[in-house]
Amino acid sequence: MEYEFKKDFWWGAASSGPQSEGRFNKANDNVFDYWFDIKKDEFFNEVGPNIASNFYNSYKEDIKMMKEIGLNSFRTSIQWTRLIRDFETCELDNDGVRFYNDVIDECIKAGIEPIMNLHHFDLPIDLYNKYGGWESKKVVDLFSKFARKAFELFGDRVKHWATFNEPIVIIEGQYMYKHHYPQIVDGKKAVQAAYNLNLASAKAIKEFRKTDCYKNGGKICIILNLTPSYPRSNSEEDVKASNIADMFFNRMFLDPAVHGTFPKELVEIFKADGVMWDSTEEEDRIIKENTVDYLGVNYYQPSRIKAREKELDFKDNWMIDRYFERYDMPGKRINPHRGWEIYPEAMYDIAINIKNNYKNIPWYVSENGIGVEGEEKFRGKDGIIQDDYRIDFIKEHLIYLHKGIEEDSNCFGYHLWTPIDCWSWKNAYKNRYGFISLNLENMEKTIKKSGHFIKEVSKNGGF
Repeated sequence: MEYEFKKDFWWGAASSGPQSEGRFNKANDNVFDYWFDIKKDEFFNEVGPNIASNFYNSYKEDIKMMKEIGLNSFRTSIQWTRLIRDFETCELDNDGVRFYNDVIDECIKAGIEPIMNLHHFDLPIDLYNKYGGWESKKVVDLFSKFARKAFELFGDRVKHWATFNEPIVIIEGQYMYKHHYPQIVDGKKAVQAAYNLNLASAKAIKEFRKTDCYKNGGKICIILNLTPSYPRSNSEEDVKASNIADMFFNRMFLDPAVHGTFPKELVEIFKADGVMWDSTEEEDRIIKENTVDYLGVNYYQPSRIKAREKELDFKDNWMIDRYFERYDMPGKRINPHRGWEIYPEAMYDIAINIKNNYKNIPWYVSENGIGVEGEEKFRGKDGIIQDDYRIDFIKEHLIYLHKGIEEDSNCFGYHLWTPIDCWSWKNAYKNRYGFISLNLENMEKTIKKSGHFIKEVSKNGGF
């Protein structure tokens, strides 16, 4: 076997509550539930989160299929809006408690390690309307209460936790590029919300450290989508532009998570431009003292950057984009269905960056994957989707990950996005990502060729 991984390596897949469960019996609405209700036409084929992949009703069968394809670990999320009935008092929703207990127990019964994340873009709409969401320190405190409840309820069985999934996407989506509700463009609010998300993560970790779960060896992380920033050239201008993009989109969450501090150069930019966040010494101390035990890293595509060629006037509304432009690199490989560059070499660069600059902290690939539109056309006579492109994509990324591990980067797992085709925000089911296909007409689920492939990889510990 050419590429062999450790015996206890995590071979798994990741999903989330809002993208898989559906809205069945949910106590409250999140921002995406609300957005779909008021603007269905903004979602692909007007498909929203109401049913998603029906995980709320089919979790037993779904987990059984995950076991069947050899997965030994599975990440999903606990929805704030399903577990908690009253956000101010933290009153529990009994059905939410029952559901997550059942999911966790079912995973353990199947020999699958559950990893539970606490926030996957699913801010309660009530907390946005009342307080401004992540712009508010009040919401930070309410989140830490919710986190504490989750640890108390499920920490006897869940040993691996995550505070947030891709917090930078909340900033990009809500406050910069209009991908998420409320689709505002406000650089100053973006910077404040970024600080508050870091603080919320640290406060949740502080609560976790008080629990029996932590005392009994439980661990907590944050899940960051890292988009390594590559300059167009070695010119001083391109390198500087690339460094600023890297600080904002990667290090603004990576540095506080591991080191407890923010990049100094980035803070200087915020101060000089008059958009510095409001914080207290006590809040800074909480971030400093409550760093993660390990990291989850989502990797899909790199970031190509060049120095800005035409000055942008952001006097009325500051944006970090004033310091760089995206570079459309000639000859790059593209996934035509998603428009994203395919660059598996970055998996190695991420591994070495974590080793050299982030204490060689334990980490795992918490998401990696390729979204393809119209996969039905690849269904063979045997009924199996022949997704060889996905197998090739996984292999290429694992080869570069393996190289990083061989050079002592402390990676302990690989998760594909996603086990079963799931609902993907505004894109709904436009692109499919799973090891297992989902028929939206009848909710039937079928293992793809990649599902049979990962079973062999998991069984053999490599390929």
